[in-house]
Amino acid sequence: MTGVIQPALRADDRGERLRLLHVHAHPDDESSKGAATTARYVAEGAEVMVATCTGGERGSILNPNMDRPDVLANIAEIRRQEMDAARRILGIEQVWLGFVDSGLPEGDPLPPLPEGSFGTLDPEEACLPLVEVVRRFRPHVMTTYDERGGYPHPDHIMCNRISVAAYEHAADPDFHPELGAAWQVPKLYYSFGFHLDKTTAIHGAMTSRGLKSPYEERLRDWKPDPEMENRITTRVPCGEYFEVRDRALIAHATQIDPEGFFFQVPLELQQEAWPTEDWELVRTTVATRLPEDDLFAGIAVPVAG
Repeated sequence: MTGVIQPALRADDRGERLRLLHVHAHPDDESSKGAATTARYVAEGAEVMVATCTGGERGSILNPNMDRPDVLANIAEIRRQEMDAARRILGIEQVWLGFVDSGLPEGDPLPPLPEGSFGTLDPEEACLPLVEVVRRFRPHVMTTYDERGGYPHPDHIMCNRISVAAYEHAADPDFHPELGAAWQVPKLYYSFGFHLDKTTAIHGAMTSRGLKSPYEERLRDWKPDPEMENRITTRVPCGEYFEVRDRALIAHATQIDPEGFFFQVPLELQQEAWPTEDWELVRTTVATRLPEDDLFAGIAVPVAG
């Protein structure tokens, strides 16, 4: 585990430290999606691991200050260095699954994905490195994106597919036993980031204070999807860890402009308007009562003092 391991405030019913595995498509996704939840559980003494599917080699440079020829020429190594910096800030373990970034195709019709890239692979084969990670780390909780990828990036969609396949196959002792002893992950979640209710709440908080909202244009074009909104089952209070999230985001300097979109809403306003990160429980082997406010509900018990 990276850094100082905090004393565990809770454990499972066997007294083992709680373990959380996030599966993400690219470096920076672990900081832009669910990072405050991560920071909260690290502070409570849980072990948190991020499995990063690709190296983000085909990602665009989104910070104007980093859009330089020397950065572009070394983008793969720079993104690994950024991931390492974010890992230290969040206090997590991190593993690369070794797939090649597909890039985000543009055009009409869309061009084919690069041959051999992550989005072109068979999920049943591509899930094997993740099965090994699951069996080795033995998480109590695993998270990934929904079946749409959170947004329609081919690597995010494939991330969902291999995560669901790994969740199912890791528990089967007859599936590739050379990858380790079978492990049944008790709970699987999908992350929900800037959904309509959250975006509307933050937008309203901005405008009520006379501030210019970065979401005005987005909300004007947003088509409501009540079925998707209603899928949220779990809201984790983690506002006090938004600052840690932001520091981890800024570590991804090629992707995150400190003056850009992510930082146009004051931190205190975010904490007041929407102090949770939101999730959908999609698989569980333990009894829990919905709605939840804890990814470890039904698993965690207080550590005896």
